Parts: sequence; structure tokens; C-alpha cells
Amino acid sequence: MSVLRGKEATAQAGPAEAPPVYLDARAEFAARFLFGEGLEIGPLHLPLALPPHAKAQYVDRMPVERLREEYPELSGWDLTPVDVIDDGEALTTVAPESQDFVVANHFLEHCEDPIGTIETHLGKLKPGGVLFYAVPDKRYTFDFRRPVVTLEHMVADHEEGPEDSRRVHYEEWSRLVLVEENEPEERALSRARELEDARYSIHMHAWTQAEFLAMVLDCRSRFGQAFDIEAAARQGIEFVVVLRKRGPLPPPQGSPSAAAGGARRLVGKIRRRIRAALRSRSR
Repeated sequence: MSVLRGKEATAQAGPAEAPPVYLDARAEFAARFLFGEGLEIGPLHLPLALPPHAKAQYVDRMPVERLREEYPELSGWDLTPVDVIDDGEALTTVAPESQDFVVANHFLEHCEDPIGTIETHLGKLKPGGVLFYAVPDKRYTFDFRRPVVTLEHMVADHEEGPEDSRRVHYEEWSRLVLVEENEPEERALSRARELEDARYSIHMHAWTQAEFLAMVLDCRSRFGQAFDIEAAARQGIEFVVVLRKRGPLPPPQGSPSAAAGGARRLVGKIRRRIRAALRSRSR
């Protein structure tokens, strides 16, 4: 399998500035589409704020004590209690079609086979259930030097297995994310081997929103139109999508959005002004 991916990394000095936030996509989409009982995978110190009509169990690959050892940079943060210890890519302890939703924010980029992971998560949903994903756009993060992963590469990782490209992912991470000024190539490769041997969790793939959407559309076709894209939006450094599994649709969740409420108030104000003008003319 070829492991050459995308264009050459740019020589820019740092990440691009993230666009303004026009929509709080996480909060808005959570209020609209999450309901019932579900899972959130790998929340660490940033669990999704759930609406009153949704309740989650939290999944991670190790208990909180081990997570603190794995991520010492989070020592000053409260970590989310882990309810289910499981591999978030496999969810072997979770029964098929048992969940109303699965949330996995900043998780898919860590997966060696994101296509297979989406397929697994779909299998855990009840008909009509929701997948809620947020992934970083590599242009605005420490991944900025990395080439974007191609759809062909992700398909090969899914169909042929990710083992052939694993080493390249670690080498790319070591050379382009952990890069040190004037560092010898031998040191970068040695560090990559250390990370790989430890199976340290890195961003295996780097996307912009376009490449990520291309993968989602491929999944939809590959899995027999098993889901629809309910919503998608960029928010700061990340891209958020909501996918609904085929099945009976639940009633809409949440209260009307501020935008819709504002529009209705504006229409009402205009109508009142028109009525007042007509009354004034008739006098």
C-alpha cells in the first residue's frame, strides 16, 4: 500500500488563525439532536455539555488514574469519571443497537481505521440514533505542517488494514509535530520508534473539513446509505457533524433557536407597525 499522502507540508511558521465562530455548533447541535441514553468516548477534561433530555455514560481505554499518568499536561484539570473501560474504536462491551447516541469529539483523528470506527459506532446505535463527531481542522492546530490524508489512504487502511501505514504516521508526527530546530533526522526517527513501541495516542490522520466530509460521504455510500447527515458546521479550530442512523425519527428536541425566535419577533414587530399605520390612515 502506498503511504504517500496529499501535498507536501507547508513551510509556514505556525497554524493559521481560526475563523470567527458564527455558530456554537456543539451546543446547538447537542440541544437539537441528542436525546435518551448514550455514550461519550474519551471526554478527558472536556465532556460535551448535554441537554436535559440526554444522559451519557463515559467511555475510555483506562481508568482516570491511568489517564492522569498518560496525560500529565492535564494535571491541573478535573477529568471526567470513566463509566465504561473499553476501546472506543471497538466498543466490544457495548451491545448492538443499544444506544440513542454516541459522542466522540476529537477522537476519530486518533483512530487507525476511522471508516471502520464509524461503522462500529453505527452498529451500536438504535435505529434513528445519532453519531456526534467533532474533529480538528489541521490548518488551525499543531498538525498544520502535516499533509492532509487522502480518501484513498483511509480506504486502504480500512480494506487492507492499518499496519502498513502505522510507522509512517508516527514518523510524520515526530518530524512535523514534535519537530525541534536543527534536529537530526536520526533523532526524529528514533523518537518515532519510541512512540510507536509505547503505542502512544497520536493524531493518526490530519484533515481539513473537506477531506473529512469526503470520508463521511464515502462511508454513507459504503454502508448502503445507512445514515444521513443531519448537520455540519465549522466552529473555530474544529468541524462538527451529526449523522443519524436510518430508522424512525424521534420528535424534535430542544427549544426554538435564538435565530428562529428573533425572526418571529421581527415579523411580529413589522406586522404591528403595519396595523398601526393602517389605523392611522383610517382616522
